[in-house]
Amino acid sequence: MKIQAYLSFKGNCQEALKFYGDLFDAKIVNRQTYEDKKIDVPSSYANKLQHAELKGKNIHFMAYDASPDTPLNSGNQCHMSIEASDNNEGKTLFESLSEGGKVHHNYREREWGYFGRCTDKFGIDWMVNHNQ
Repeated sequence: MKIQAYLSFKGNCQEALKFYGDLFDAKIVNRQTYEDKKIDVPSSYANKLQHAELKGKNIHFMAYDASPDTPLNSGNQCHMSIEASDNNEGKTLFESLSEGGKVHHNYREREWGYFGRCTDKFGIDWMVNHNQ
């Protein structure tokens, strides 16, 4: 069995995947636009991503731009969780992810190790951990 996240965006999926790809040294693969799939959407939305995947050494998730007629509400039902290799990596990732977003819990030492939680500038919730 394999379980992975599938993220939904409001028209800025390509921008978000580029940001995450640069941050996590990952590549956008299996990139398909609404135009590629010949799905009936407004012409201004044809070049938006109907499906894409971000793949790297320790990351793989799928994402898309929800079509304009699909209600998409920000919520907290899903968090992306990162287990950093060391404290410096955790701190750097947290600072990058929270820039332009919202910090819910500062990245700092806790009873189990280091932890921080934020919502990034694309509305995606992240938890960054490093267990000592």
